[in-house]
Amino acid sequence: MSTTPNTDVSGLSFEKAVEELEAIVSALERGDVALDKSIEIYERGEALKKHCESLLNAAENRIEKIRLDRAGKPQGVEPLDGE
Repeated sequence: MSTTPNTDVSGLSFEKAVEELEAIVSALERGDVALDKSIEIYERGEALKKHCESLLNAAENRIEKIRLDRAGKPQGVEPLDGE
């Protein structure tokens, strides 16, 4: 888990963000973190949660754009907006 209060998580993969978020939740649940540090890591946890939600929404949108042919097989994928 990162010990920096940095809330810029935009460069993290979904997997790394979830891993760090789980570590934050675990530390907060144990209750062995000082109050000021708890606030810092909670803020980072909020940023990680929002980042994960954004990545999941993007994945859902991409899946919805897959077109199926009559046999139910993908015939192509429409690019997401901006791609």
